[in-house]
Amino acid sequence: MTYNIENENGVLSNLLRDVQDKAAKQIDIVTPTSELQFKTELPEGDFPVNSRIIVEAHKGEPTRFFDINPVAFSQIAVDAGLDTKTARKLQTICPQEFDGVVNKLWEKEPKKRLLRAHAYGTDETLHYTQLSNNGVARAWVSDKFKTFDNHDMLNSTVPALMESDAQFKVVNAVVTDKRLYIRLKSETHTGAGANINDVMANGIGLSNSETGHGSILVYQLFWTLACLNGMQTDNRSRSSHITSARSEADYGLLSNEAKDADNKALSLKVRDLVKAYSSRDLFDETLIKMKAASEDLIKGSINDAAENLGKVLTLTKTENKNVLEGLLKTIGQAGYVGQPVTRATMVNAVTAVGNMVDPDNVDDWQRRGGQVLNMRPADWARVAIAA
Repeated sequence: MTYNIENENGVLSNLLRDVQDKAAKQIDIVTPTSELQFKTELPEGDFPVNSRIIVEAHKGEPTRFFDINPVAFSQIAVDAGLDTKTARKLQTICPQEFDGVVNKLWEKEPKKRLLRAHAYGTDETLHYTQLSNNGVARAWVSDKFKTFDNHDMLNSTVPALMESDAQFKVVNAVVTDKRLYIRLKSETHTGAGANINDVMANGIGLSNSETGHGSILVYQLFWTLACLNGMQTDNRSRSSHITSARSEADYGLLSNEAKDADNKALSLKVRDLVKAYSSRDLFDETLIKMKAASEDLIKGSINDAAENLGKVLTLTKTENKNVLEGLLKTIGQAGYVGQPVTRATMVNAVTAVGNMVDPDNVDDWQRRGGQVLNMRPADWARVAIAA
């Protein structure tokens, strides 16, 4: 039996269209850097500084031009031994010299790179620098980068999600320049949480990067339904985008069938992990941990507790402030009003920050929620006994 996992806002349908559209525009070029040129175009009118990669004509292919988005620019800068901020400053102050250094490095220290790009669509509004360009370079990665793309991830996981007895519904789904994220909650795997009227639900999260920003991720989520805060549990799996096959000198001799078989194996692994992390048993184990966390009381002031928690998690001042804000929101929500402040409260306070940050930082806060739940006794004591 299959279930409808789409939510009332059509979030999954929009994401599927976006992924399909981008897959149709995909351009991948494996090339030595000696056959490329980096060029800075100075601002003109209202247009900012623009960076382009020129791929020289080769083996019947014409010369191609690609604008460079911020993600690819940062990767090119790091590959040249510069942090992104310094590279941007040098490009702005002395663009010709900056171009010269990058191009000299590409010529004198050639490396094979995979340039990932999207072709410009005929319906896109282009400014003057794009009129002669083939598309936008979105990633600058090793030629050993495994191209397990977003459509591969969706093809592997959506059928398994639809067949799960957990009866998942999409909570949120988005594709950024760095990663794809999908988070779902179960309609049937629910249970009482740490406090009265504090209902929790099982969940699952998926993440993938086509641009070299982290591994393929499948992980279990734990939702607080009153506010839809999500916590990532210890049940996680990751698969690197680097494959041993591509490190071999004769990789180019491998058939498409062999390459497809490698991706097929990974697809099956991801599918099976989705099924495993949909387990009611795993959800119940985490429920028990959350109930136990409700017995771990904060014995000092909540302000001091939030500050000490920041020290244990090595948060910035801004992040610490966000945790305190999340804590104040948590103690005002159903199930926590009038109740003692506990480790379970702090878990919710930390995961609440995930509702305030940009999509590429949500996972960090959901993982931190799991860190609080599973914190070592000595570290928890630093939080709980804050004076």
